[in-house]
Amino acid sequence: MNIFLTGGAGYIGSAAARALLEAGHQVTVYDSLVTGHRAAVPPGAEFIQADLADRGTLKESLGADRFDAVMHFAAFIEAGESMQDPPKYYHNNLSNSVDLIDAAARAGVKCFVLSSTAAVYQSSEQPLSEDSPLGPTNVYGHTKLMIEGVLEFYREIFGLGYAALRYFNAAGALPEQGEAHQPESHLIPLVLQVPLGQRDQIKIFGTDYPTPDGTCIRDYIHIADLISAHLLALKALESGVKLIYNLGNGRGYSVREVIETAREITGHPIPAEETPRRPGDPPRLVASSDKIKRELGWEPQVPDLKDIIASAWMWHQGHPNGYD
Repeated sequence: MNIFLTGGAGYIGSAAARALLEAGHQVTVYDSLVTGHRAAVPPGAEFIQADLADRGTLKESLGADRFDAVMHFAAFIEAGESMQDPPKYYHNNLSNSVDLIDAAARAGVKCFVLSSTAAVYQSSEQPLSEDSPLGPTNVYGHTKLMIEGVLEFYREIFGLGYAALRYFNAAGALPEQGEAHQPESHLIPLVLQVPLGQRDQIKIFGTDYPTPDGTCIRDYIHIADLISAHLLALKALESGVKLIYNLGNGRGYSVREVIETAREITGHPIPAEETPRRPGDPPRLVASSDKIKRELGWEPQVPDLKDIIASAWMWHQGHPNGYD
């Protein structure tokens, strides 16, 4: 297949690009490098440096070749920041995605894979299924839910088949791809910055949540398992088809558990400072992946938090400054 992949210089997008190339597909990466890294784009992928807001370049790029599918990973992803700067997220995540979806449909693309999020759901004490009540607690989750709504109408109007993969907290690393955001805000790489000597301690945002140890609980999915699910969904897609799947290990880990596991893996004490809650953080988000397991045969190969953190630690030790 010939794939147009947005955000292919980022953490998840670059890993997806590499996996697609290894599977024998053609890949064109479209990325502004605002948050991505040129060095993360795997050899063999065509690269276009441009912003999705550049409608002319986007239309020209999609029309220059006959693409079988679009895989969309380009978005701002910080839940806390989205509550402080809503227009940044509505403009980039929503408006730019609408332009991409429209340009793809008018270029004759028949399949669209969206990197969505479990943040579209209400917080729940039970693992989230695809039928769980929707109700984002932050602007980031709201933008993803709205994009899913746009895709549904383009499916009805243009026959654009789409898959929305809802997951929370991709983590871990591949030998060539790791997590390197600037600035970093994700828990596991932030925790690992302490044993790397890049920060003195890790902050725990909120210790009064209705959870066993008072801190937020999240599901973590290894980057390799996440990408394998995207490729299975891509293979299953056809024109006019709608696929919505949750992705996770079904086992939530609290912030304290993540920190303690990182202490065990790295052998470093990793001091922690307790601070007030951040706006937009739901107490618990854990995904049930029963549907994609049943329908597509997907199974996570790296479900254990120790293995996930160990793979991230190995990559960060070899890349202490990310891709720089």
